[in-house]
Amino acid sequence: MTALLDGAKKLVGLGSSDVAVKVDGLQQAVESARGRLDDALIDDAAGVVERAGARLRLSADHTVVALAGATGSGKSSTFNALTGLDLAAVGVRRPTTSWTTACAWGADGAGELMDWLGVPKRHQVSRDSMLDSSRGDSDLQGLVLLDLPDHDSTEVAHHVEVDRLVKLTDMLVWVLDPQKYADAAIHDRYLKPLASHKEVMLVALNHIDTVPAERRPAMVADLERLLKADGLAGVPVLTTSARDGEGIAELKRAIASRVAAKKATRARLLADVTSVAERMQFVNGSAKPGDVARARKSELVGAFADAAGVPTVVRAVEKATKVRARRATGWPVTSWLSKLKPDPLRRLHLDLGAEHKQLTAGARASLPQISQVQRARVDTAVRGLADDASTELTRPWVAAVRQASVSRLPDLNDALDKAVSGTDLGVGRTPIWWRLVRVLQWALILTALVGGLWLAGLAVFGYLRMPAPETPDYQGFPLPTLMLLGGVAAGILLGLVCRVLTGLSARAKARSADRRLRAAIGEVTERLVIEPIEAEMAAYRSVRDGLAAALK
Repeated sequence: MTALLDGAKKLVGLGSSDVAVKVDGLQQAVESARGRLDDALIDDAAGVVERAGARLRLSADHTVVALAGATGSGKSSTFNALTGLDLAAVGVRRPTTSWTTACAWGADGAGELMDWLGVPKRHQVSRDSMLDSSRGDSDLQGLVLLDLPDHDSTEVAHHVEVDRLVKLTDMLVWVLDPQKYADAAIHDRYLKPLASHKEVMLVALNHIDTVPAERRPAMVADLERLLKADGLAGVPVLTTSARDGEGIAELKRAIASRVAAKKATRARLLADVTSVAERMQFVNGSAKPGDVARARKSELVGAFADAAGVPTVVRAVEKATKVRARRATGWPVTSWLSKLKPDPLRRLHLDLGAEHKQLTAGARASLPQISQVQRARVDTAVRGLADDASTELTRPWVAAVRQASVSRLPDLNDALDKAVSGTDLGVGRTPIWWRLVRVLQWALILTALVGGLWLAGLAVFGYLRMPAPETPDYQGFPLPTLMLLGGVAAGILLGLVCRVLTGLSARAKARSADRRLRAAIGEVTERLVIEPIEAEMAAYRSVRDGLAAALK
């Protein structure tokens, strides 16, 4: 924006930079709206930004004024009268192609400006370089006067040239003929579309010498009526005759006053920016966009989790935890039987260890496939999220938000698979109390085994009728018997107690796994749905704020 700001300071004074700010705001809106609003409208706005930026960087000491009109309106005669030069005498004739003739008062910077306007060198005339002694029009210093081709010419190239230069000039003087001033061609093609530019327009009703004096006021009033219908009420209407010079001095003074004020360029740029910004704002809207509601996010995560088979995985975590806990804490004599049961997580290929976090082909095949009902729920949740966010927006933005919300859904299956398989379900870590119970169980088994062997030894002594060693007792019960029966009973009882505890532990593990899985699924929803929607919301805010700056 620095170059635009420097140009604006040269153009409208050191204390004002509103032109550059408005152009910069429009540029921001154009960049953010590209691909979202109508391409033709955005191209028009981008053209305004480009033209305004270029004009601000060129001469601020010159005002470009174009004479435009139909065939026979007397533009060239008026051009000669205003310049005070016989252009044919210096070898410059009205071009028969689509080129424009330009005359500049004050050469410094005018050449670059005329080059930007696209006027060929051979059709450029510098008023200060002419060999004349007249200095009566020194008040026109800084004027670049253009004589445009006839807008109703049969040459298509002439139409193209007029349309191009009408967009580039700082001020327009429409030279009309008394016989054709009501022609719909000029009103519908040029005057009505430029209603927002009336501050940089003049109308010259030429050939007024052909109209009887008593009819002139009525004709001027009729022309003003037509201009008012075009939205150009208040545009000055001057009567001129290039043939006898009537009204030429008044037209020259009107142009000179605009040139001296150096406001035409600024007014034209502001009119261009305002016109296209208003069109964009009409299409864009200025409402405050909605936020992605937390409830909708939760609903979306729930739909994605269901589609990813999270409930199935959570149940598998609970069952696997119970199986593994019973192997670790159950009575060792019977707990080995649980090894015959398949591990629920291993069946899903989800217990791959810390070194195998990546989803394998087997895991992809083992995870539950998304059903039509689950897919419909996902689509409904995504659509609800997009509709909530765009409820206050205009139709183009509603369409943009909806398109963004589903733009990454083709990656949904892979993303959900990776989220589930890459989540640490917390089943790989063995709780300390499982290990303590395992040690205690084996201690009880060893106690029972020692007691059993002790009793077996006593039985052998009795069978051989040998004197048995003295057996200690506890409150009348032989110690070997207590060791055997107590070890077995305590092991079984401990296993039953741990069975209850492992059930509670399994449910806690399942809840923890569910939270972790849903957090991973939440990251998927954030990446695939919410981020694209929020990107559209950010683009909308950028367009809205840029247009607000352009229209401030």
